[in-house]
Amino acid sequence: MHFEERTRRLLDRDPQTAFGPFAKELSEADFAMVNLESAITERGTPEPKRFLFRAPTSAYTAIQAAGIDLVSIANNHALDYGQVGLLDTLTSAKAANMAIVGAGRNTAEAYEPYVTMVKGVRVGVVALSQVYELAERWKPTDSRPGIAMAFDKDLSASAVRKARTLADLVIVYMHWGTEGSYCPNNDQKSTAKLLAEAGADVIVGTHAHMPQGEGFIGTTYVHYGLGNFLWYGPSKSTDSGLLTLTVTGRKVTKHTFIPAAISSTGQAVPAAGSTLTAMRQRLDRANACSGLAANPA
Repeated sequence: MHFEERTRRLLDRDPQTAFGPFAKELSEADFAMVNLESAITERGTPEPKRFLFRAPTSAYTAIQAAGIDLVSIANNHALDYGQVGLLDTLTSAKAANMAIVGAGRNTAEAYEPYVTMVKGVRVGVVALSQVYELAERWKPTDSRPGIAMAFDKDLSASAVRKARTLADLVIVYMHWGTEGSYCPNNDQKSTAKLLAEAGADVIVGTHAHMPQGEGFIGTTYVHYGLGNFLWYGPSKSTDSGLLTLTVTGRKVTKHTFIPAAISSTGQAVPAAGSTLTAMRQRLDRANACSGLAANPA
């Protein structure tokens, strides 16, 4: 999600209502998370890429008003306005008391798990990006800010293993996949296996701009792609949805994906009628090509 063009108008009009119909479900969740695909800055120099997204700090007001507890910024837009823009994003998040994960002022910070207590359960979250564009330029170093990259398999697996020592439940939020495809690519499949073996209990992702399939690798629940949720304009698909998980201990005991469509305002709204019927057929096809088991092993 982000605030550009039509969704920026929602933010400027009233941050409290920017997320629209699904704000109720997000607020009622014990723990809610989204992917913030934008730099929160009014400074910086545009990077050499086609799509550039940024928003003012009121974006955090809208996110918090919707009951969202954590945002991932491990994606291919967090550095759209360079290191200055990313540092502004980190600084303003801290000032707004907005929890973020997946980026930092150096490598250690970028890969550091976020840990919180939810109803007596310690939840650890790692966020990673697996998008090739500008990856070398955007990866962090010991002295350079950047986003956590899944291309570094050792660092990624180590981050998950660290989260495993700190938390009861480990979630990995990925930014990956082929844009416009309902099916995961080989990088997604191999990375999901790596993360599951490292100790991830839940793996969810974004970036394809349409929902992908869900299922299990052993006991690890995987949803390869959640689609757009608050989106500025035309995209690969208007298919969207809200994923709700019920977890007992380390096990996902219930997983519900509420189909939605991106409306003319850019907000996700619950799908109904023929739109819902057609979307369910596409979701079935996505599940069929996911390579995931329907039930935990």
